[in-house]
Amino acid sequence: MHTTANTVLILGARGRFGLSTARAFAQAGWRVLGQTRPQAKIPDDAPVMEWLGIDLHDAQALAQAAQGASVVVHALNPAYTNKAWQTQVLPMTDAAIAVARALGATLMVPGNVYNFGASMPAVLREDTPQRARTVKGQVRIQMEQRLQQSGVRSIVIRAGDFFGGGTGTWFDTAMVKNIRKGVFTYPGAPEVSRAWAYLPDLARTFVAVAERRATLQPFEVLHFAGHRITGQRWLDVLTPLARAQGWGTPGAPLKRGTLPWGLIRMGALVMPTWAALQEMRYLWQTPHALANDKLTALIGPEPHTPLAQAAQAALVDLGLVAPMPTPRGLAHRQGPAIVVQ
Repeated sequence: MHTTANTVLILGARGRFGLSTARAFAQAGWRVLGQTRPQAKIPDDAPVMEWLGIDLHDAQALAQAAQGASVVVHALNPAYTNKAWQTQVLPMTDAAIAVARALGATLMVPGNVYNFGASMPAVLREDTPQRARTVKGQVRIQMEQRLQQSGVRSIVIRAGDFFGGGTGTWFDTAMVKNIRKGVFTYPGAPEVSRAWAYLPDLARTFVAVAERRATLQPFEVLHFAGHRITGQRWLDVLTPLARAQGWGTPGAPLKRGTLPWGLIRMGALVMPTWAALQEMRYLWQTPHALANDKLTALIGPEPHTPLAQAAQAALVDLGLVAPMPTPRGLAHRQGPAIVVQ
């Protein structure tokens, strides 16, 4: 039974990860406060929550408005360019730390595999050496070091590439971009397995960990296993979904397309986003998975939606497939509750 003492503040609640975690905490009975920029538009599909239109870097005002929050979720990310990461990630982290400190709250942060670098082993554990040489990997290492040294109780939950929960992932920007034309575009070799996180599952994991945070060390890192998927496995799962929609050639599998990495490499000389993509290409060439033993010892079985079901839901989220009818009594309440500017 949850009480009003369970209050979470989500920094960057308008984003894909922010909305997913807001929805998961709300469904678990928590009071949810969502920080966003002043005057920002509230998403139409947002769960019922209290919106705080307060600048992230005004820690005093934000903490005052979020009194009672015992957990802060850092759901902010800059643009994908190296310059944006170098100039914005650590200041955002410092701001999140300041807010959590003012509230006396636990700070929760989604991590990724960038820290480990191109030499990473096939199975990644919490104590796997972090040897990143890329800009983003080194920034991520510094970010976690800053959390550990802050004195604020902090939890990093590391996961693979996101899919589901909206736009802005490799899933929608590349892989299923042309699926209605019968084409599946995969950026890597089809036999290389990689870690993927279905966002609603990861969000539910954040809730489960938040509810057991008192048993953890002042700084803790946990690994979310999610799905370990090859490009071929994606193709096998998406083909019947495409057939059901009448996409592509009847009775034939989806056609496999690839990214024009040669063009991206040349464009990287003048386009910062392409340069960032090129630098991180190794993630599509290096098999990797996350071991979740530590996480499951804490929360029990990891929330896990079967891949075919998760892929279909992700297509629904993108508006490519009609949603399944919602059973009576389970309709999801939507819309903002309160906005504080």
